[in-house]
Amino acid sequence: MAHSANAAHQKAARRTFFHVHLVSDSTGETLSALLKSVSARFPSAKPLEHVASLVRSQTQLDSVLARIEQAPGLVLYTVVDSGMRRRLEVKCAELQVPAIPVIDPLLNAFADYLGLEQTHQAGMQHELDEDYFRRIGAIDFTLAHDDGQNTWNLEASDVVLVGVSRTSKTPTCMYLANKGVRAANVPLVPHVDPPPELSQLRKPLVVGLTANPDRLTQIRTSRLSNLGSEDRAQSYTDAENVRDEVRKAKRLFVKNEWPVIDVTKRSVEETAAKILTLMSIRRGGEG
Repeated sequence: MAHSANAAHQKAARRTFFHVHLVSDSTGETLSALLKSVSARFPSAKPLEHVASLVRSQTQLDSVLARIEQAPGLVLYTVVDSGMRRRLEVKCAELQVPAIPVIDPLLNAFADYLGLEQTHQAGMQHELDEDYFRRIGAIDFTLAHDDGQNTWNLEASDVVLVGVSRTSKTPTCMYLANKGVRAANVPLVPHVDPPPELSQLRKPLVVGLTANPDRLTQIRTSRLSNLGSEDRAQSYTDAENVRDEVRKAKRLFVKNEWPVIDVTKRSVEETAAKILTLMSIRRGGEG
């Protein structure tokens, strides 16, 4: 009876929080992203994340196993070395906690399909290769072309985002830059004509970002409140002014035949994914 009560208590506790150990012989970024994605499906339970990255020696693994024993929970791992994998799996079996090699099914499917052997070198995806330097270059470019800077050089962009204030232009650009996309953004400011370079662009994909005016008004009001400047720009948060800004922006998008994304109910990641899809379709059409 006492055992069943204790089991019920542990199950109830897991509904509130649970331990997750992320064990990787590389940076652990893949595991962190996967945990975030999966745990979002279970909003009533919060993961207590324990990250063990660059685990490549038996001594390092000993420390990891000790932490797992102290705080038992799910173990997600990406470890190449077969001996270290085996030790981790055996210890988790003893503790009766799941040990999940999260990318093994994908690797095995690739190997079967391609008929090739997998490499067994840890952390190869993080080598300083051409893709790495492309991403760094994209981030530098995006920072230099944020919020309407250097509009004379917009033709060098892969994508240019245009929209009124608080339509997530900057965070979306930074997310794209981390994907290696040279992203610039140009704000649409009341009573100021957009830079003439915008309508003359040929190479970059230009995308208009819009949002529900009422939601924009709330975001702007909250923004000014957090900055302690509620009284400094009444027109910035005036509902009718915001609606007028959005109407004029949409007319500009239609005039230039730019694709439009409504970001009202989209996360930055979702907006960026849509933009990447538009870029892919455009490249296909050009091809």
